[in-house]
Order: sequence, then structure tokens, then C-alpha cells
Amino acid sequence: MFLFNNKQPSVLGVDISGTAIKLLEFSCSGGKYRVESYAVEVLPPHSVSDKIITDIEQVGEVVARAVKKSGSRTKQAAVCVAGSSVTTKIISMPSGLSDDELETQIQFEADQYIPFPLEEVAIDFEVIGDSEEGADRVNVLLAASRSETVDNVVSSIELGGLNVKVVDVEAFVIENTIKLISKDFPIGVSKDAIAVADIGYSVTNFSVMENMKMVYSREETFGGLQLTEEIQRKYGLTLEEADLAKINGSLPANYGQEILEPFKGNMASQIGRALQFFYASSQISEIDILVLAGGCSSISGVAELIEARLGVKTIVANPFANMDLAPKVNAESLAKHAPAMMIACGLALRGGH
Repeated sequence: MFLFNNKQPSVLGVDISGTAIKLLEFSCSGGKYRVESYAVEVLPPHSVSDKIITDIEQVGEVVARAVKKSGSRTKQAAVCVAGSSVTTKIISMPSGLSDDELETQIQFEADQYIPFPLEEVAIDFEVIGDSEEGADRVNVLLAASRSETVDNVVSSIELGGLNVKVVDVEAFVIENTIKLISKDFPIGVSKDAIAVADIGYSVTNFSVMENMKMVYSREETFGGLQLTEEIQRKYGLTLEEADLAKINGSLPANYGQEILEPFKGNMASQIGRALQFFYASSQISEIDILVLAGGCSSISGVAELIEARLGVKTIVANPFANMDLAPKVNAESLAKHAPAMMIACGLALRGGH
């Protein structure tokens, strides 16, 4: 149940991360977007593991709370499945086939591209251009995920009182948001090769776009959890207490120098290592700009530190920089959450407006 490029009338972008539900709705007038509603609601521990939903009922309850908190009346939702649970492949097919004919042929040939039994997967495809194999061939992007993974997402959203209209793939959702953000890149910065480091709670997703198309993605086990665990160890707190103290800013005076600064340095090292992995596997030798996303990118001074360490122009993602806000949207709160709203933003952009 993927729906490539199938724009829907106004949808709620719903991002189910490992720690929270992030919900976002746009309207658009004269080519300018406006944030109509948004909400962030924390998930119970262990309800989502490695971006796979493990407790449908708990996630559904949090979706319902987020919808209520947002005040949105929209019932159609766009969601996505994580790149790690999706197999994508570009295949060559005969040109001139109808969608039904393409679907029949892809179903017939899919078992050679997909590492799961076909009865256990959800499949979608999109013709993306002419094939180098000849004028009578086209390139088709095939995406497949285990049906159980997709079904769990859909069930959770429906339990929250919404109808799922779009199931997208995380990498393509990030593409949507970067295309929007790139309009506000600093003057003189090329958009040929853009790196994105999305630093979540337990996983950092490092990806690279060439000419606005995702060409590389790699996940590392690193994120805000490491900072929380260091706070826990240093001050003798439970994990929950450490998380709360980090959010509330109620930590001792030595926290910044002894814990936060080393963590920022570690973040720079992790991204630097991811960048070297990319260079080693690619013909691209230079990144034009690095976009930081995820909750950890909000830490003061981190973009400047990474830029100085890596020698790459670095900015913190803010998809809402030039958007209008509906009166009910709290500008200060939205700005605080902006770097972590990349996925929700890309999904909300799927609305037709």
C-alpha cells in the first residue's frame, strides 16, 4: 500500500518515530505554505523499536492524543515506513505498458528482486524515466516492505481516528522536505550534493542527495540516548529522570562543560565518519552543504562546531522558516521542534492543497 506521487487533498503528515508522534498539517495559497496545525506527543517506552511498531494500541492512543492536541479536523493521513524496512530497486521494463500491465509483469518478476515471499509483502512502483537499455525500455522504481510492517502502521493510525491515504518511504519523504528547505540555502551554496544527518533518539540516519535525488543512506546507532545515558551515569538518575532533566534544563552547572560539550564533539565525529564512509563508496568527492535534523541538532552551537570540524557548510533544518502560521500554532514551540519535523513535513507536503 504505497502511493507514489499520488497527491491527496489536505493530509495530516504523521511521523511515528522511536520516541514520539509528530503530526503536521499545511495549507497552501499562491505557492506559499501555512502551518495549520501541529502536535508532538511522547510515546511510551518500547512501543516502537527500531522504527517498527511493537504495540499498536499504545501507538494508536498517542496518535489520538496528538490529533486532539493539534485541533485539526482533517481525517486523512500520510505516513511512511523506515528505509531499513523497505527494499527499493530500479528495474528496466518495456515501455508503453499500462499501469495494470506493468503491475502484472512486476508481480511476475518481483521474486528475483525482493528478499521475502511475495505473499508477505506490500509492493508499489513508479516509472521514473527512460532506460539506458534502449528507447523501448523505461526505468521503474520498485518499493517493497513486509505487509506486517505496513499493516501495523495503518492499524495504529486508524486506532487514532484517522484514515491512511498515503504510505510513503522515509527516504522519499526526506527528499520532499529537502527540496523545500533548499529554497532557503545560503546564497552561493550549490545544491548538487546535499548531505542530511537526522540525529534521532537512538539512531542517526545519514543520507546524501545528488541533484535532489537520494543516492545514499546509512544508519548508525547513535543519538540523544547516549547523552541521556551519560547524564544518568554522571548524576545517579534513572533513565526517565535523566531524560526529564535534559528536557527541562534542570542539570548542575558542570553539565555543559563535562557532558554536553564532549557529546557535541562525539556527534561531529560520528557525522565525520559517516561522511568518510560515503566518500569511500561514491564518485562524489565533496558535499556542498550538510543539513542537520532531529532533536539533537537543536543543541546550541552544534552546527558551528560540525562546520568547523568537517569543513562543510552546515545548517540546522527549519522547514517552516518562510511559512505563515495559523493563529492557533505556537510559533516558539514549533521553532523548538522544527529540526525534528523533517519526516512529518515531507508527509504533510503530500497533500494536494
